[in-house]
Amino acid sequence: MTDTGKTPYFLSERAQKLVRKRYAAERRFRFYGLAMIILALAFLAVLFYTIISQGISGFVVTNIRLPVTFTAEALGVEPGATAEDLKGVSGFKYTKLARRSLNDYLGIPKGDTEDERLSRGLLSNGVDVQLRKILVNDPTLLGSTVEVWLLAHGSVDPFVKGQISRDLPENRRLINDQQMAWLEKLEHDGRVDLRFNSNLFTEGASADPELAGVGVALLGSFFMMVLVVLLALPLGVGAALYLEEFAPKNRFTDLVEVNINNLAAVPSIVFGILGLAVFINYAHLPRSAPIVGGLVLTLMTLPTVIIATRAAIRAVPPSIKEAALGVGASKMQAVFHHVLPLAMPGILTGLIIGLAQAMGETAPLIMVGMVAAVFDFPGSPMDPATALPVQIYIWSGLPERGFVALTSAAIMILLAFLLTMNATAVILRKRFERRW
Repeated sequence: MTDTGKTPYFLSERAQKLVRKRYAAERRFRFYGLAMIILALAFLAVLFYTIISQGISGFVVTNIRLPVTFTAEALGVEPGATAEDLKGVSGFKYTKLARRSLNDYLGIPKGDTEDERLSRGLLSNGVDVQLRKILVNDPTLLGSTVEVWLLAHGSVDPFVKGQISRDLPENRRLINDQQMAWLEKLEHDGRVDLRFNSNLFTEGASADPELAGVGVALLGSFFMMVLVVLLALPLGVGAALYLEEFAPKNRFTDLVEVNINNLAAVPSIVFGILGLAVFINYAHLPRSAPIVGGLVLTLMTLPTVIIATRAAIRAVPPSIKEAALGVGASKMQAVFHHVLPLAMPGILTGLIIGLAQAMGETAPLIMVGMVAAVFDFPGSPMDPATALPVQIYIWSGLPERGFVALTSAAIMILLAFLLTMNATAVILRKRFERRW
């Protein structure tokens, strides 16, 4: 075997010089290739480190533990009230109950309007929902004092997490010196803690970062992805089978093939404009509904599925179909019973790649109105909702510090879904793969 690292001794000096130059060029090319791979991995590592380091704090939120006395008088109900009675109590009364508990613990007397106003900046605006839920789930707590973990205000959370220095001048902080002193007292007494942010997965849009979540966006994305699968898979595979196996080869089919290839390169916002014109303005489907987003993403995914399916069909050896035809099978039987099952790994891979691309699209969904703030969970694809990429886009433009961590946390959730889908594609490909 010839050693490519050394020049053959029987060559002339000039030829040996040329060979050494060629070997040096090959070594440089390998080095450049390895350097590019290392550089790409370094950029990827920096990207993931930035997202994870900023987003990990979005999965926890500051809570303050307070002794809350659920008095019937404060809530305006009779002693022994039922869960239905407690559910009907206004949220303001629950909020006043939480604020009074905080003021009592901090030693702020009733009537001290300035300190009472300042203390409101320590508790979240969503404490009424927390207290109502606790009392409705267990009405026997009425009339008793319970230690309750309550959400801290969004302006307090960054200081507890260490994202903002406490040494900043008062005029550069969202909380003043008095509020900072109260916070440090609560921390000293062990009444401040970072707890799992369940709101991130169970709530929708909110102006308060401690109350905001991606629950509505996740459900909206789920509805859209289900619609894309139900429409893009049969339409894409059917179109690819017809073009590849049954359509006559003429100018019309050549034109169709060229247009399909061109559609795969069309900017996604063009599909959004098409969806706005056809599905909303002409078909009068509800704006900001998952059904519209799903239809738009289906149109965008179809070219990818068709191209991947055709490539997978072409990869099946022609002898498979010829053998089926040779033993008496019809062309349709040969295609559906032999060619299509063998092409299934490539088809599934193309579908999941198309779904992953659709999962991360924002521009077409903005065009069909899915950028609106939606607070309630959709009950069906016809109800208003948003999508995870759109929610990330909305949060990235908000000024509050808490939304920076939430944006990165939502990106981590989106990446987890995309990695899961890609892993599923690999597993399905291995499962259905056939070697010949």
